[in-house]
Amino acid sequence: MKLLVINGPNINMLGVREKNIYGTKTYKSLVSEIRSYAKKKHISVSVTQSNYEGDIVTAIQKAYKKYDGIIINPAAYTHTSIAILDALKAVNIKTVEVHISNVNKREAFRRKSMIKSYCAKSIIGKGTNGYLLAIDYFLKDI
Repeated sequence: MKLLVINGPNINMLGVREKNIYGTKTYKSLVSEIRSYAKKKHISVSVTQSNYEGDIVTAIQKAYKKYDGIIINPAAYTHTSIAILDALKAVNIKTVEVHISNVNKREAFRRKSMIKSYCAKSIIGKGTNGYLLAIDYFLKDI
């Protein structure tokens, strides 16, 4: 199984930004944890991050016929990007949405996900462990 993990804007600032919301784990340690966990589970994983919507759309498009699943944390684009939703629909790859914080208990504008209707599952408010839970979700679906 091959999974693509896509992270949106400001996720690269983990450990620096709003530690009371996102914790103290750095992005580098998150990526290391994802790769280590996937290796233990005998899954091939690629991880990418971009602060640019177009780069995220391109990563999704390039996943076509190359990956069995996508784990995506679109970050702020969750609430605004129809382009990311359309890209996910175009490639038709099973997708799990992950959010580190509980967006449903934050500002009202964060409660709307543009991609949720497409995703097979949404994992919200489980911290960085949400990525590992997403990997497990794909394993159960084999």
